[in-house]
Formats: sequence, structure tokens, C-alpha cells
Amino acid sequence: MTDYFEIHERDGAARVGELRLSSPVTTPALVDDILEDAGSLWSADRDVPEGDDSRLTVLPHRAFPGGTPEEVQESFAVDYPDVDYPSVAVVSSEQADNHGTDAYALSNGQSVMGHGAALVEAVVSVREAIPADTAVLFSGVATPRNVAVLAYAGVDLFDETAAVVKGTEGRYLTTDEAYFLEDLEELPCSCPACRQPREEFTREDCAEHNVNALEAELAIVRRRIRDGRLRDYVEGQARQDQWLTAAMRELDSQWGYLEKRTPILRDAQISAATADTLRRVEIQRFADRVTTRYRNRFKNPLVLVPCSAAKPYSESQSHRQFHDAIQWRAHLVSMTSPIGVVPQELETTYPAQHYDTVVTGRWSEDEKQFVSAVLERYLERNEYPKIVAHVPDEGYRDIVERVEESLDLEITYTVPEGGHPTADESLANLSEALSGELKYSKREREHNTVRAIADYLLGDGAGDDLFEDIQTTSRYPKIQVRDPDDTQLATMVPQYGTLSFTLEGAKRWLESDAPVKRVEIDGFVPHGSVLAPGVVDADEEIRVGDEVLVEGPQAFAVGRAEMFGREMAESTRGIACEVRHVEEK
Repeated sequence: MTDYFEIHERDGAARVGELRLSSPVTTPALVDDILEDAGSLWSADRDVPEGDDSRLTVLPHRAFPGGTPEEVQESFAVDYPDVDYPSVAVVSSEQADNHGTDAYALSNGQSVMGHGAALVEAVVSVREAIPADTAVLFSGVATPRNVAVLAYAGVDLFDETAAVVKGTEGRYLTTDEAYFLEDLEELPCSCPACRQPREEFTREDCAEHNVNALEAELAIVRRRIRDGRLRDYVEGQARQDQWLTAAMRELDSQWGYLEKRTPILRDAQISAATADTLRRVEIQRFADRVTTRYRNRFKNPLVLVPCSAAKPYSESQSHRQFHDAIQWRAHLVSMTSPIGVVPQELETTYPAQHYDTVVTGRWSEDEKQFVSAVLERYLERNEYPKIVAHVPDEGYRDIVERVEESLDLEITYTVPEGGHPTADESLANLSEALSGELKYSKREREHNTVRAIADYLLGDGAGDDLFEDIQTTSRYPKIQVRDPDDTQLATMVPQYGTLSFTLEGAKRWLESDAPVKRVEIDGFVPHGSVLAPGVVDADEEIRVGDEVLVEGPQAFAVGRAEMFGREMAESTRGIACEVRHVEEK
């Protein structure tokens, strides 16, 4: 826990924070001008420095390079003193621990550079071992090309060392390459160091340019984190070096680390421009919840349809035509890359209406494999009396046929070979395939939507536990949920496809068998925000954006999480959750 570092914005493992020095520093950032090293204990005994709040002081330390045996590290471990100024402890990824400092410098950072798996393992090990509200410092490694990936992995602080060294060696750094200075006919930059004739540009100028380029890249990274779109940027930037691409993909495989730090909802749109989008936490989490939590409650046939460019799908011209043909006689499920399958009840739930993808009419094999795997898991969990595939040839039909064969199903296809789903013949076939089927009511549709969202957000079965006996008012997608006595329990939030509970709804949630996401607070009555210092404990399963119950000796409240569970419990600064309704005990 720290008094001198506060996190303001989060985007997965990346954070925009503030070093609360006498002159505050916004992170991710270079810290050369504010970093003071008290020295290594390998060379001499060192006194604990006086320190002050104008700089970040690295306490006397012993640094262990990569490959140092654990027994050596244990034998020469340092007991860091408790100081009252901004401080840094030096740790290795193998022996990282909480030393009560504000930041942690990785001693073996240089040894893991160039190896994706080693880098991710090192960062994850350190971040999981230290308090959630402390900073991570990587020294001697940052360049304009790699710093976005390092920040995405969870590194907060950097220095100029690598950029300066490469500049004095005559290496001109950009976000995509390191050029030998003598190979440049002109300078591809307009920073202050580069505003001179090429023939007058020296290696000292080159070092200055490299630092300028690094600072500019960090500014882009901070902006992307604030926008919630760092991953979109990293998917492109990681392509500049194979090991950076490997690091990004290795980080995707660290589900436990990345998933709990990734919000369940956000305003930013996902740009699905590369195959790596399929591995994003938001995509994998949606697919996982749809195939393990969602349960179809309709007794009608299933109709599989292609997605649409317009979101939510039901507002698109093509889906309106599908609905005109179906007439509420079937349950509609959309197939899409990169999301997988989207039941009609979850069409507004993040990220189902928050993505944009490249439309070429051709599916890659990765996309086919992902969507077919999700569809197969979905159909294994949900039974239908009949399955109709109203899909075109390109990609969609191939996916459905793979699942049909794998699960030994009998599926009716209503789009002729080479035809289009919105063609008159196709729509007529769809209507005919549902001939004799009974319509389900608006009431059933709305009730099932509320229950499906509750399942998705809270866990398998939560919808029935919470909303077995309800009535709904208002128009979709702004459904209000009420009990039989007309007491409002929750409201559907169309922007994110989530549920916002009232106090009565929160009490029902607490009394139900549905998994509860609880924040325990100290003896005060919160109004507006619950700050982290007031949190006594929080459920590990809480994610940013989750609906949470807030309880303390003096209050009961409901609101939305602004930190993940462990971060709430460990942090000494920042907003843990925003309270919507509160009741004083």
C-alpha cells in the first residue's frame, strides 16, 4: 500500500496513475528527473537516505540479475526500512514481495527482454506479489517500439537509458524500427532535435531525438488507456517486432492475471482488425459466459442468423427483415466474428454491441474455428426442438455444418446455395420452416431477457433465483423490473446491456442463492463514492463495472465497482465503487 501512487484510469493491466510528489507525475512515464538511487549494498554499506517528497528514492538494495539461484537471493535478501517519503524497492521476479514501498524496480528486467514468455512471466509475478496500488519500474529497456507493450503488460515507470545509449551508438529509434544514423538520407521526425539539416545531426542529437520519441509514445499510451483502447493500439504496435507479438499473445494466455483487471463493460468500441482480437479478454469472457452461464428459456425453435454492421442487431435493416419472417415464432441467435454467438437477449450486452470488424465476405480459418467451437458449446448446453440456419454460404454455413456433423444434429437450411439471407426466396423459406410454430409473448421475451442478463452478469441460475416472479414495464431496451407488488427491483441499462439494482433489488439479491458480489466497508454512510481506504474487504470475483452490494455497520448500499476485488481491499487511494442507492442502518 502506498501514500504516493494513485491509479486514476485502468485498461486491463495498464494504468494511468499519479506519482504524488511535490510536482506530480502522470504515469506511465519516464522518471529519470525524479529518481534518486541510494546505491547498491553489494559494493558498500549504505545509510538509509533522508529522502523527501520531491523525488522517488530507490532504497539501498542488492540487485539480482536473471538466473541468480534462489538460495543466493534468499541469503542476501534486503530488509527494506519503513520510510515516510516516496520509495522504491529493488526486487527480482522470482523473489518479489511486499516491502511497503510505493514502487518496485525489477532487477532482472533486461534479461527478459527479447523473450515474450519470459517478459510476461516476470511482470505477472511481480504484479501479483506486490500490492495492487503500487507501481512497477523497468530500467534500461524502454524504447519507442516496445514501451506500449510493456505498459499493456502492467509496467508503469521507465527511464531513458536504452534510448540514450542507442542514440550515442548512432541508432535512430522510431516506433517501428531502429535505423543506423548513417543510413538515413533525411530525418523522419519533426521533434526539436530533428529540426536541423541532416548533415548537422549528431549522435548527441540522436540521443535527444530517441528520448523525445519515447516520451511521445508514452503520451499516446496514456491517451489510449484513458480511452480504453490500448489493446487496439498494441495489436498493431506489437507487429513491429516478433517477440513483442509473442509477448502480447503470451499475456492473453495469462487469463487469471488479465481477466480480473479487465472491465466487464466500457464505452470504447473494440476494433476487430486482426486475428489477435479473438484472444482478447472481453471476447473470450463473453464466449465463456454465454456457453457456461446463459440458458435458453424459450421452447421455440432456434434460428441462427448472420450478424449485422448496425448494433444492436435488432435495429439493422437485415434483422428487421428476419424478424418480419420469424414473427416471434423462434429464438434468434446471431453468429459473428469476433464475438462468437449472441442470443437475442444479450444483443446489447458488452461487447456484443460495442465492436466493429473488417468486412471482406471471407472468413479466416481462425475465425471459423473460434465461432464453431463457441456454437458447439452453446448447442451442447441448450436444447431446441428444431434448428434452422438462415445463413449465407460464405463462412457461416461452413461453421454450422461443422457443428452439425460434430454433434450429429439435423439442421434446416433456408438460404439457397449462392443466395442472400434477405432475398425474398430466403425469407419465404425461413417463414415456411417455422410454419405452425406458436409465437411467444412480449412478456415472455422481456422476462427472459432480464433473466438472461442476470445469468450472464452474476452466474448460472441467477436469473431464476432473482427474477422468478416479476413484472416488466417500460419499453425494451429500457426495461424496468418490478416485483408482484409493483416495487422496482432493477432497470436494464441499454448502453451496456446490464442491470442496475435498486435497494429493494439489492436486498432480494442478498437473500437469493445467486452469487453475491459484496464490498465490506467501515463504519460510515457512503454518499456518491466509496473510497478505497474505507473498504475493509471485497469479494475476489468483483470486476470493474460489476454491480456490487456495499455493507457496513452503519449502511447498506448498491453501486458499481471501479476497482477489481483485490485492488479494493489493498488500495489506500482512489474510488473503489460508486454508490447509487444507500440506506442508513
